[in-house]
Amino acid sequence: MFSLQTIFGKGDKFYGLLEQSASTASESAQALHDLLTKPDQGAVMARFAATRAREKELAAQISEGLVNTFVTALDREDIEALNSSLYKIPKTVEKFAERYEIVSARLDGVDFAQRALVLLHSSEVVVEMVAELRNGLRIDRVKKLQDRLQALESEGDRMLLAPYRTLYVEGSDAMRAMLAKDLFELIEKAIDKCRDVGNIVYSIVLKNS
Repeated sequence: MFSLQTIFGKGDKFYGLLEQSASTASESAQALHDLLTKPDQGAVMARFAATRAREKELAAQISEGLVNTFVTALDREDIEALNSSLYKIPKTVEKFAERYEIVSARLDGVDFAQRALVLLHSSEVVVEMVAELRNGLRIDRVKKLQDRLQALESEGDRMLLAPYRTLYVEGSDAMRAMLAKDLFELIEKAIDKCRDVGNIVYSIVLKNS
């Protein structure tokens, strides 16, 4: 005789897949910080390719699982939203890495590392928030993490003022300023994707509290 779990599928498998996806996103943020602070850029670029491939594989597993699983521990639309937002973090980080590799010589002296560190810390909070989904949906804990994400986003915004002033007001190289702006905006976009994940997790907790 088949059990209901056998018939419907193990709904809580998505916790593990989402946690792996969050960890992979954080690994890509770590690789970005290393790219900006360590000399061996070739090895770091290989890590981007590996984490991106892993994220694609996890996203596909989650999408396939939603098709093949009748019962899920979380609402399907919440899983889909988390899957999409988590997928976009390493995707955006990889875009930065690809462009930075091409133009880095033109941007000597522009400090992207501090902003990348904010992204790394944001991704680490994302890992904690996604892990909370299987830990009883503790609203107080998730709210603290959500507040931390918002504070990191605000900190990153403040960090942009000094380099923008240097590039646009004091600088005379318009192309250098445009290239730097493009890369700063990609890091900002990745931080925004971390915030999006946090918003989704927080809404799930509110809905189920």
